[in-house]
Amino acid sequence: MAMTVGGPGSGPTSDMNVTPLIDVLLVLLIIFMIITPRTPLGLNALVPQPPKDQNKQTILNDRTVVVQILQAGGGNQPALKINQEDVTWDKLQGRLEDIYKTRAEKVMFVKSDPDLPFADVAQVIDVAHSAGVDKVGLITAKIEQGG
Repeated sequence: MAMTVGGPGSGPTSDMNVTPLIDVLLVLLIIFMIITPRTPLGLNALVPQPPKDQNKQTILNDRTVVVQILQAGGGNQPALKINQEDVTWDKLQGRLEDIYKTRAEKVMFVKSDPDLPFADVAQVIDVAHSAGVDKVGLITAKIEQGG
């Protein structure tokens, strides 16, 4: 008695069992669907909105703190003002700490001359965060004009 494998006139055949492969792929698909976050991650940003009243020229009130960075003559370090009050770079953090120690809303705006490098603005923002300011907004010429 001879044993035949695969059928008459042909050699042995092998069929690959793909069921385990499909099971593994389905499990991986389900795992990746569960791991994928439902909401995108990122930083919350406050976008300045134009004023609702078009006759209103400014979006700032008397409680708003604006740090101005002004171009200094002779290539020196830029001059600073907090709400029209001159302040030096050395005393900026202490002055901001004094202003914000009693406030619940710790929001500040930075306004800079357009010719200054952004590194100066970034340094003011860093000092503000060190002084306890939670949110820092930037005032551009377009925002200041109300547009």
